[in-house]
Amino acid sequence: MAVGERQTFQLFPRRRLIGLPFGDVATRRRGHGSDVIGARPYEIGDPVTTIDWFASARLSAARGGDEFVVRAKAEDEAPRVGIVCDRRPAMGIYSPSFPWLSKPRALLEASAAVTVSAAAARSDVALLDFAGAAARGGEPYWLPPGRRDRAWLVAERQRRAPFDAPADNLERALSFLRRLRSDLPSGSFVFVLSDFLEPLPADAWLEAVAHGWDVVPVVIQDPVWEQSFPAVGSVAVPIAGAAGEQRGLLRLTRPEARKRRAQNEERLRRLLADFLTLGLDPVLVGTSEPTEIDEVFCAWAEGRRRSRWAR
Repeated sequence: MAVGERQTFQLFPRRRLIGLPFGDVATRRRGHGSDVIGARPYEIGDPVTTIDWFASARLSAARGGDEFVVRAKAEDEAPRVGIVCDRRPAMGIYSPSFPWLSKPRALLEASAAVTVSAAAARSDVALLDFAGAAARGGEPYWLPPGRRDRAWLVAERQRRAPFDAPADNLERALSFLRRLRSDLPSGSFVFVLSDFLEPLPADAWLEAVAHGWDVVPVVIQDPVWEQSFPAVGSVAVPIAGAAGEQRGLLRLTRPEARKRRAQNEERLRRLLADFLTLGLDPVLVGTSEPTEIDEVFCAWAEGRRRSRWAR
């Protein structure tokens, strides 16, 4: 699907921003924006379009004279967006030709959804991963925040980068980002894309949140084999390695298949519950289809919008 055909979602932050101007997200600073945060008496030089005529009429009637009230709005600003991609070998399974979730393609399409939506909000986008880090002396691949060609650059990186990052690459990535205060200031979104089958320590998440970022875990798991498990009792199931190569057949009894399903569903439930406990709003992705991924992110954004109004 072409970038211009993607459905975008809005970046609703958990709290008002103080960041870069000329975006689409309301901040704590007064200025030109979309959210009304109060009213004040008219001053010479205020645009006529800012006058609240209904409030002015009520005030004039109450005071018996001409009184004008203008609407005070929160200035719209653009948060920066960082994308952290888990490129462990286990994230490299499978190719789209297999009847299971293609994690490489899901990673590509999920990062594209974030990049396109960030561009729509006029946000600068950064990308970080540890693919090929061994050849760079352990240093990550870092694409600094920017707008020009970011959709193309992110997509090309996702298509070409290997899946050879170390098991602790996400923890190392968040640690690396904490040193880049000027690139990703407080209020920036940090989308972390992974299956999270190698869980991060709670301290890593807490330190990222304490940094002032709006951290969003994007959980990419096969809905049949990882989020749950099918009833494959007495059926020979092919087993693949981290690189997608077939390593033989596995035959499970029905009780073993039921036990595996219960374990996987409990693992996912506990993972999502832990995120919520840490104050994070996870996105659960179980598909590699662009349209379906866009719908998942839009539903996540709508949930955020509603929770903001509820507070």
